Amino acid sequence: MAQLAVKGLSKKYGKKIGIDGLDLDIADGEFFVILGPSGAGKTTTLKSIAGLVEVDDGAVHIGGTDMTAVEPYHRNVAMAFESYALYPQKTVSENLASPLKSGRTGKYTEAEQTERIKSVTTTLGIDHLLKRFPRELSNGQRQRVALGRVLVRPADVYLLDEPLSHLDAKLRAAMRVELRQLGEMSKTTTVYVTHDYQEALALGDRIAILREGRVVQVDTPENIWRTPADTFVAKALGQPEINLYDATVDDGSLRVLGSSIEVSAPAMLSRGDNARIGIRPCDVDVLAQASTQPGKVNFEGTVVLAERLGRDVEVSVDLGGTTLIALSKGGRHITEGATVTVSVDASDIHIFDGTDGASDVETRRLGAADSKEQ
Repeated sequence: MAQLAVKGLSKKYGKKIGIDGLDLDIADGEFFVILGPSGAGKTTTLKSIAGLVEVDDGAVHIGGTDMTAVEPYHRNVAMAFESYALYPQKTVSENLASPLKSGRTGKYTEAEQTERIKSVTTTLGIDHLLKRFPRELSNGQRQRVALGRVLVRPADVYLLDEPLSHLDAKLRAAMRVELRQLGEMSKTTTVYVTHDYQEALALGDRIAILREGRVVQVDTPENIWRTPADTFVAKALGQPEINLYDATVDDGSLRVLGSSIEVSAPAMLSRGDNARIGIRPCDVDVLAQASTQPGKVNFEGTVVLAERLGRDVEVSVDLGGTTLIALSKGGRHITEGATVTVSVDASDIHIFDGTDGASDVETRRLGAADSKEQ
């Protein structure tokens, strides 16, 4: 186990920026998740830590030692790639033993190899597959073997690059639970890359949101969900995406969708200033009549689409030319064409800076600490 520090890391591929001045401080034993869309620099970050790409600037420190110029096999990190990368001519047992037989990882006796393989395969539930070849395995089984080959030997840092991306939804959910348990048991510093917000929220002790090679926000899953640094972060978490609307300050409150709402504008804004509000679909109640509960904000509209998703219903409500998406629990009373009230607690409304004509992903959350701005 070791603390991991990434300092000012930059890498370009020709004119394309891979990562740009990346700073991360990851605690010893922390399960740290990097979340972002394709092209955000997630894999480049992992490969830079592992030493598989030569960075243009910055440094990588593992356990307090500068590893920037150290060859990959001397960094004592283990990496799982998005592809399974199993030896097709070797059995599961031989694949798992291969890292233990390498001279770069030290010498392990046959008894030590057997013990380590047994421990990992039991944990991953693949101990009955040891004599099979990769071609005889399902995708889920191959994924577990690939993870086992990383976890079978001690390392200071585990680097996991979208290890669940090829699995179906059911297997992904099951493997999330197992990975969380493995992280708690091993206490090894782990950096986990994903584009799946559910994985990030479920697994991470902390999450870093990346956009175009830069860190937008680093925080706990709870804090990132409740106080996203900007609308890019807000849109990265949740499905359906957060609803975003332009607003203006009107005598200390906010005016949005043609009416004033009982939400106080931040003190830094003056009358006439622009803002944006965000409402998560899961925070919206769809009602037959307006809520009279204190602290509730109500909008009246017409249901244009109601899609049942198991027990929940995804509801599209027309609010006078603007659509609001709600995720209603049960939703038996909701029918298309019906007039409804959408109600949300004022404390669940996120307030962001106005865009000033720029893309909304360039805004930041009002009051966010300067250290979180990029």
